[in-house]
Amino acid sequence: MIAFTDIVGMDLAKQAMMLLAIDPSLGGVVVPAAVGSGKSTLARAFADILPEGTPFVELPMNVTEDRLIGGVDLEATLVRGERVVQHGVLSKAHGGVLYVDSLSLLDSSAVSHVMDAMSRGQVLVEREGLSEVHPSEFMLVGTYDPSDGEVRMGLLDRVGLIVPFTTQNDYRARRQILKCNLGTKDDEDTCDELRMLRGLLQAARELLPQVSMTREQMQGLIQSALSLGVEGNRVDIFAIKAALASAALAQRTDVDEEDLKLAVKLVLVPRATRMPEREQEDVEEQMPPEEEMPPEEPEAEDEEAPADTPDADAEEEQEETPDMIEELMMEAVETELPDNIMNISLASKKKSKSGSRGEALNSRRGRFVRSQPGEIRSGKVALIPTLISAAPWQESRRIERMKKTGKFSKTALIINKEDVKVKRFRDKSGTLFIFMVDASGSMALNRMRQAKGAVSHLLQNAYVHRDQVALISFRGREAQLLLPPSQSVDRAKRELDVLPTGGGTPLASAIYFAWETAKQARTKGISQIMFVMITDGRGNIGLQASMDKDAPKASKEDIEQEVAALAASVNADGIASIVIDTQMNYLSRGEAPKLADKLGGRYFYLPNAKAEQIAEAALS
Repeated sequence: MIAFTDIVGMDLAKQAMMLLAIDPSLGGVVVPAAVGSGKSTLARAFADILPEGTPFVELPMNVTEDRLIGGVDLEATLVRGERVVQHGVLSKAHGGVLYVDSLSLLDSSAVSHVMDAMSRGQVLVEREGLSEVHPSEFMLVGTYDPSDGEVRMGLLDRVGLIVPFTTQNDYRARRQILKCNLGTKDDEDTCDELRMLRGLLQAARELLPQVSMTREQMQGLIQSALSLGVEGNRVDIFAIKAALASAALAQRTDVDEEDLKLAVKLVLVPRATRMPEREQEDVEEQMPPEEEMPPEEPEAEDEEAPADTPDADAEEEQEETPDMIEELMMEAVETELPDNIMNISLASKKKSKSGSRGEALNSRRGRFVRSQPGEIRSGKVALIPTLISAAPWQESRRIERMKKTGKFSKTALIINKEDVKVKRFRDKSGTLFIFMVDASGSMALNRMRQAKGAVSHLLQNAYVHRDQVALISFRGREAQLLLPPSQSVDRAKRELDVLPTGGGTPLASAIYFAWETAKQARTKGISQIMFVMITDGRGNIGLQASMDKDAPKASKEDIEQEVAALAASVNADGIASIVIDTQMNYLSRGEAPKLADKLGGRYFYLPNAKAEQIAEAALS
């Protein structure tokens, strides 16, 4: 295994881990990086620089609830005849590090337990009649690939240090990484380097209580957080602690510019929701220097006066300090802010509210997460939890049976109905997005381009989240299923690119067709379904006419009532909807907003809605 000191690159991540080793109250470090970048190797090597004996526990990706928070030790319970507690992963990490690889893919229930333990500093175990509290104070180290999705904002709120996502594209750095990995290094040299680094970190831990920062520096960090749109007082505390730890690492008792800059990079920038704006300095920069300005006697007198006035010097220093902090913030932001920081931050907030998409507990399919009381016919029996539940009562039950039958057996296992536990599975099947694209003659060319852009933008996210997409076009007399529920992004895009326009608007047929598609999807285990309708809402072909060419033409009022009834039925069926209005304002009579209202969905006006906004609304 590669030692911490032998890892090349990822300097900012290494700095973050050293700060955490100095001050564990920073909560943890999260490192987003692409596959193969060495993030997992670095995270595991973090154990090298911790004090000897510090627990380093890795959380398995498919951990069950009893393994995570603890429960009853079946073997010991059967031997002793009484409940024996088994500590979970969270309590085993007490006083040390909990490492989670692929943090963004961790089950939402497990994330909730980790968040709760980080907030309380303890784990409450309540299972099979057992109720105990175990201490659980740990540092969280998490790594993940941003292409797999984002980490819940609630968890990131509890972690002080987040390394901005960057890719290693520097030729020299990549060459050095290859050289170090393919070459050999003396083990004695590595041990010496680790020994020196541990000594440095220990000295920094001892120095930390003596490190201080000025009020102006503290105010500057708070102002930086406000400028970046970072929410929460906890972040301010993390930023101050990071700056203090950075100074201690450099063996200083005073915080300087580099410490502030590092705090901005590791604490504030990854949480930014907007870019700060510089004050207008261009005019001042273009003005000629004072030497070129015409001399004036009053100004000359003013320049000499402050030199002998201490109060004036103090005022000057106080005025310059905020500017200095702002420059440091801007420099840190400009050098470390990833291109997609706005999307990442906003998407994480939305995700944290709703949790993981497309996950539902059931008793038949998916990944086993926990057990619960139930009947045998209601699901698959969880054998071990059932035995654990029955174990403490075996002796008393054997005695009771002996009283009734006159026979006694030390090996008989007596399980009652109330002991039975059934398995609960979590099925992450994703969400089905059913797109209904109006391809009738009223769909202008530029609107169709915008509609295709919105659909294409959402398709890019489908594979990552295991979402499925179905595509329905409606034009002429009927709706047509161009793409059944599928994860084939390329096929969906091809169908969209060649989609023609023209003819009538069979809106009722589209809603009916989509509803039937949704019903079929539910029989296959897809629980979350969303309709995305791109239309002006002005249907002019009745449902009967779509099914039967010889059917009489329906009146406008009948068509409107038909559409309204179908929309209300979809809403009652619990299907979420988005309606994207393509109608020109001066032609609109509010048909699309009314349709959105009947569907109980969200409404967007296409000319004002960008493709990213529409996709974001669908994903939230």
